[in-house]
Amino acid sequence: MSNAPLMPKATAIWLVENTSLTFDQIAGFCKLHPLEVKGIADGEVGAGIRGADPITSGQLTREEIARGEKDSSHHLRLAVSKVVLPEVKRRGPRYTPLSRRQDRPNAILWLVRNHPELKDAQIMRLVGTTKTTLAAIRDRTHWNSSQLQPMDPVTLGLCSQIELDMEVNRAAKDAPVRHEEPSQTLLPAEVTTAREPRSTEEVFGASKPAPREEEDEIDVASVFGKLKGLKSSD
Repeated sequence: MSNAPLMPKATAIWLVENTSLTFDQIAGFCKLHPLEVKGIADGEVGAGIRGADPITSGQLTREEIARGEKDSSHHLRLAVSKVVLPEVKRRGPRYTPLSRRQDRPNAILWLVRNHPELKDAQIMRLVGTTKTTLAAIRDRTHWNSSQLQPMDPVTLGLCSQIELDMEVNRAAKDAPVRHEEPSQTLLPAEVTTAREPRSTEEVFGASKPAPREEEDEIDVASVFGKLKGLKSSD
């Protein structure tokens, strides 16, 4: 744990404005350079920062300040906090208990089959496996490939359902948008149950008879009568 206050520069501003501590004492307590504290006093540093009271936040006591004001060689000490803050755990590779490590290949096989959209890094993050093992299960070259059975990693306790859903949703967002083809509609029953045509007439319909040209009836008697009339005139 660091011995500096939570907001060193804001704390230094408050101590400069509200106490008679020396620049060296304030700099030593706030882990700043004495020239920076002098710049705060001259208004050249931290002009827009509001001072933070270390007494209110429980980082410094009034007795400690009074002791420092009386003795310029006294080094201010940070007050012991009554609230114990948990240590921040650094995120590392997922730890898998020994009793569950034998089920890890089954969980990988389940993820590969049921969620092919997941990337290798996501599967490795969920069950804590290596890329070599994952590639061997994908290619069916794993030494125990014939005995593997797909099993849900949530049921096995290798990851939580929230973590699995989070990775699946993340993979769905990264996946390209697929344009679905319009689905074909069903034909009506009249078409599917109709009898198949057997001749061209049933397919195209019966052809209409071509209209016959009306023949002019020739009166033979009138023709010969006109010929006789022409001869008599000659």
